Amino acid sequence: MRTVQDLGSSHGWHRRRAELPDGRHAFVKTGLVSQVFTSEAAGLRWLGETGTVAVPEVLEAGEDRLVVEWVETADATAEAAERFGRRLAGLHRAGAGGYGAPWPGFIAELPMDNGPAADWPSFYASRRLHPFIRLARDTGRLGADDVGILEEVIGRLPELAGPAEPPARLHGDLWSGNLLWTTGGVVLVDPAAHGGHRETDLAMLALFGAPHLNTILAAYREEAPPSDGWRARVPLHQLHPLLVHVCLYGEPYRDSLLAAAARSLEI
Repeated sequence: MRTVQDLGSSHGWHRRRAELPDGRHAFVKTGLVSQVFTSEAAGLRWLGETGTVAVPEVLEAGEDRLVVEWVETADATAEAAERFGRRLAGLHRAGAGGYGAPWPGFIAELPMDNGPAADWPSFYASRRLHPFIRLARDTGRLGADDVGILEEVIGRLPELAGPAEPPARLHGDLWSGNLLWTTGGVVLVDPAAHGGHRETDLAMLALFGAPHLNTILAAYREEAPPSDGWRARVPLHQLHPLLVHVCLYGEPYRDSLLAAAARSLEI
């Protein structure tokens, strides 16, 4: 495998574009974070097996590297956005066997517990919020008052979560950087895939913005209307990714996290 282009490093791994012996190009990610690549590969295959959203083919996955087909990007278009909104609805409808996943979870270089839980509030509290609150507190990035606000949200999760829904099949880290726009539509990469609440993916799309977001959401709502009040619950579902950013980057994301917690308590 010959390197064609060095794409730089981040989160403890290195990226490059490579040429395979058969002449195809591939995206190669290497590093030493145990299980992260096999976990990502499992998530890509799990999303792809639904025949809904497009994901790159996994060519190789091991403890020290991941190789997937190269995706040639193009400009984002409203037509592709509408198609993606409908396909995302189909992905969520494909469902999951429960909350969580049978493989280890990762977001960036941080591990996530994908163990099962009886319902979404329990899963969100025990697998997505509490571990990252502890990490942020123990590293001095959140103080006692900050933790108290987040614990108040957790205490009210059953009433804040909205109507119960069956587990949806989620990408799990659906920010705009993980949407690759191509001439054939949107290709999803770098998942933290698991069974969860479908509003989590919608909230992540909105967190940092995405091209043609309103078009994506309008098409999604036509295919699979979210439960009443879903827009008010967006900050609730953004607590986890904001906590991750606090753990990774500290103070710049603390105010956004606490503002989302305050808005969650207003539901």
